[in-house]
Amino acid sequence: MTDQSTPDLTPIDVAHAAMEAAQNDDTLRLRFFERLADCELFLLLDAEPIGDGPIEPRVFPVEDQSYVLVFDREERLAEFAGEAPYAALSGRVLADMLAGQGIGLGLNLTVAPSEMLLPPEAMDWLKNTLAHAPSEAEAKPEEITPPHGLPETLVTALDTKLAIAGGLARVAYLAGVTYEGGTKTHLLAYVDHMPGSEGALAQLVAEALTFSGIEAGALDVAFFAPSDPLCAALARHGLRFDLPQPEPQSTGPSAPGMDPNKPPILR
Repeated sequence: MTDQSTPDLTPIDVAHAAMEAAQNDDTLRLRFFERLADCELFLLLDAEPIGDGPIEPRVFPVEDQSYVLVFDREERLAEFAGEAPYAALSGRVLADMLAGQGIGLGLNLTVAPSEMLLPPEAMDWLKNTLAHAPSEAEAKPEEITPPHGLPETLVTALDTKLAIAGGLARVAYLAGVTYEGGTKTHLLAYVDHMPGSEGALAQLVAEALTFSGIEAGALDVAFFAPSDPLCAALARHGLRFDLPQPEPQSTGPSAPGMDPNKPPILR
């Protein structure tokens, strides 16, 4: 097994180590599952698919329970299985695929410090947790103020989440807000977002709240055009997050496994 002192650790390795070091800390356990959901994973297959047919994961029996095996690096899969067929897909897609099937997940077995077996109940929980969608409401902001009193874990979670939303918006601001009627709360405001991306961007914030252990509804989400008068106040008072912008690409196929809404890329 890989020496845990190696500097070549993945985000899952780091989150797993933190979780194992404080097993009674629910926040660290939530953070591990968040990394698992967001990460690209490589699923070991039993055989190459035929044409557009379904994938067939290789299923391993362990103590009267069935598991499929995934690795967070292609090299780790190769170290375990040699040259073998696999599918690249996000953890959230994998949770959706396994939930309700009575099949658990073997992660990085024998090849990394983050090796572990997740039972079927864990995959059911992860799918249900990711399915929590934010609710919609309409309110008019009257005043924008600096954010105050938010947990550092939430700010860190937002920073991590927004890093995977490249191309969906140009920038986001975390700020305090006062609405008509005097209601005060906090707001994550996206500026110059891609039309049609509202649901995905709002879901990222909902997941950041959930996996930070913060009560749902503690943070509102809004979308602004760059010409909106409130953008000046957001830039002046808000905590700014610059979303990564994709490099110009050719019209060819996208990088394998990078879109969690697309079917798995097969190898």
